[in-house]
Amino acid sequence: MAVSGTAYDPKGFSFLIAEQDAYGTVNGASDNAFIAVDVDSIGSPTLGVVQAMDVRSGSRVLQATDFHQSITQSVKEISVSGTATTEVLDLLLSHFTLDTAVPYVLASNLATASYKAGTSTTTNQILSITIKSAYGTNADLAFKDCLCTALSFSGDAGTEGGRIKFSATFQSGGLVSDLTGGSTAIDTAITANNYYMSSWDADDRIIAGTANAVVSSFNLDLVNPVVFSGISSTGFEVATRAGEVSATASFSVVYDNNFVGMFEAFNGQTTGASKGITLMNDDNDPADGLFAFQMPLSVITDVAFNEGSVMMLDIGVKALGSGIGSSTDLIEITC
Repeated sequence: MAVSGTAYDPKGFSFLIAEQDAYGTVNGASDNAFIAVDVDSIGSPTLGVVQAMDVRSGSRVLQATDFHQSITQSVKEISVSGTATTEVLDLLLSHFTLDTAVPYVLASNLATASYKAGTSTTTNQILSITIKSAYGTNADLAFKDCLCTALSFSGDAGTEGGRIKFSATFQSGGLVSDLTGGSTAIDTAITANNYYMSSWDADDRIIAGTANAVVSSFNLDLVNPVVFSGISSTGFEVATRAGEVSATASFSVVYDNNFVGMFEAFNGQTTGASKGITLMNDDNDPADGLFAFQMPLSVITDVAFNEGSVMMLDIGVKALGSGIGSSTDLIEITC
């Protein structure tokens, strides 16, 4: 075979996400819409292939007969980062929280959820992902049975005017659907529905009970783990949402009269008690149409000086539940 003489621009690749109707069955072209994600770059998926390459008795060299590979016990991991737009956030937040409408809520008594092959799934419980190749045909990478295990949001007042960015990590315990797929159609193209830190009002920028924060940058990190169990010819048999569900945030704020007492607030926290609400919003109740988040109960996890043109504080917080049997929000997010 001769050298092809062709090459492809990385910007010609696309990252697509769609709701999947049944565990074990990838979203088809005539099923739910594939939504294009406004990505910074296309990352490479981790296929998680299990290999054994131990040299066997009788030789000092790895022989062909010594090599072993299995794909039925592999966890695929896919990461993506980009600009937060309405269609993508609605899909991801609905999937992550299993809430069907804004506001998207993780409750204090969030239960485990399990999925197995053939089980029909309700709205956005399971996702299909396609990395659409610039090659054109027979090169798309298609993954089924994907669950988002980590979802993060960030913004920086000095970068793109404080436009909200996101990153997400997905895992799948099923076999790869297709690594030589045909050209997948984009049903919902990238839109310009952006969100900005500048939409938050001063008195509704509250960190662990202290209001009027002058926020330079922030990160919000959500974790909802998945455990894979059993093994079959089609991969792991069961996927279960299990392990700690957490919501943490970090902020870089101006060290001013309102926040001069944060070291004492951190040091003086009381066992078994919240330090107060953490809120980033334009009023006291997050609503549809604005990227905002609220932790009704939170504690301070870190406070540190950050020297810049003016003295800043780096503050970390973590959301608290309201009790094992409480349906009160751990965190609430809108977009």
